[in-house]
Amino acid sequence: MTINVRPLSTDDIGTVVGLSLRAWQPVFESFRKILGVEIFERVYPDWAAGQARAVESVCRAEGTRVWVADYDARPVGFVATVIHAGPVRGEIDMVAVDPDHQGRGTGGLLVSFAVERLAEAGVPVVEIGTGGDPGHAPARRVYEKAGFTQLPLVRYYKALPDETRSGENASTSELG
Repeated sequence: MTINVRPLSTDDIGTVVGLSLRAWQPVFESFRKILGVEIFERVYPDWAAGQARAVESVCRAEGTRVWVADYDARPVGFVATVIHAGPVRGEIDMVAVDPDHQGRGTGGLLVSFAVERLAEAGVPVVEIGTGGDPGHAPARRVYEKAGFTQLPLVRYYKALPDETRSGENASTSELG
């Protein structure tokens, strides 16, 4: 299986969005199990639409470099990088591989390719974020295999009673 990595073209964006949604569906199923339906639906009321917008936005963002992995002249994965200032660091902002092509080294290839491009740009460190849930386990394996060091972070959620949700439009100064 030969995978070629090339710059994203605008014609690729729809395919990249589609493969990302398929790739990340297990992640959001994992989130639903962990958070429970009530919190999940409040935090991710339409996860697919939100993720589609996020991927398209990253693919079109000024200053973001995006590449696709092609197999038989068809995108099967993508990676997006950005360089941040102060302190200067590179970030692998998004990476996804179509589920039909996972487990074949495509994710590792994309991560290594992105790290090489960021090294060529002179950044001193590269970061990548992911979840600690079961749905992100394959991603964590790819990042660890690529030599990334994990810094565990935790995010907590709490559903508030419906009557407290009437204050959703309160300004932050009112929230104190």
